[in-house]
Amino acid sequence: MPHKINRIHAQMKAKHRFLQKKTCLRCGEQLLDLATPVVMGILNVTPDSFFAGSRASTADAVAAHVYRMLVEGAAIVDVGACSTRPGADEVSPTEELRRLCPALEVVRGKFPQVVVSVDTFRAEVVREVVAQFGAVIVNDISGGQRDEKMFETVARLSLPYVLMHTRGTPQTMQQLTDYGDLMGEVVRYLSEKLSALHGMGVCDVILDPGFGFAKTTGQNFELLSRMEEFDIFELPLLAGLSRKSMVCRTLNVTPAEALNGTTALNMLALAKGADILRVHDVKEAAEAVALAAAAGVAAAPQACS
Repeated sequence: MPHKINRIHAQMKAKHRFLQKKTCLRCGEQLLDLATPVVMGILNVTPDSFFAGSRASTADAVAAHVYRMLVEGAAIVDVGACSTRPGADEVSPTEELRRLCPALEVVRGKFPQVVVSVDTFRAEVVREVVAQFGAVIVNDISGGQRDEKMFETVARLSLPYVLMHTRGTPQTMQQLTDYGDLMGEVVRYLSEKLSALHGMGVCDVILDPGFGFAKTTGQNFELLSRMEEFDIFELPLLAGLSRKSMVCRTLNVTPAEALNGTTALNMLALAKGADILRVHDVKEAAEAVALAAAAGVAAAPQACS
């Protein structure tokens, strides 16, 4: 009987977990409504990102890729110019901006309504992007560890910030997977970083558990199975599971063959409280959101105001 009561309590808690969660973020003049989960589409302007389908190297390719993502249901376009796959070579800030700025010029010029996220760990890149193209969400895979000026830059420019858990760099992270208490250490890390961000006045923070970053396949699945525990922060939660190694290794498929597995994990993430799905395949993720909402597991009670 105690086990049954605990199970019922957990189900009730899960059903009402969004009641206090922040559901509206401001990005410059734009408001991002997370009352229902949204899709963040990936646009890579790199030659070496792990999934070729997300790459675009010309202005026409960028425009076509973004147009397709918006038609398929993306609310955010996440633009990256420096690959963060395991073992990826690092490029200079100059090269990152050389790739990034032409793509952002296309996105801002042709699709001014879309919320833009920039995947970078460099404060100088953020400053230059905002100076040229206006406010963006900063998607920093390093949690401020790679650039000590990142937090103060985000605070001064009043930008939304994706705070992700990781260890080391893309070159070293796969050797840094030794945890005594995985969930406890991830929560502690996020808590300490949030304290620093809030102390500087950063209000709009999105949490990312960092699937695939300094974690084994088993650890990734542990985080996924316990995602609802991040509700203690009452902040939006991003799940970046798209075509990652936890899918490929479990199913013995390549990234090109990992769409079905990705969709399955995205549905699990939605049931566990994800507010943003960061994906290569927008249509399938948007359909997962619609089905999860229809099933009553992915709708929040408050709208953006």
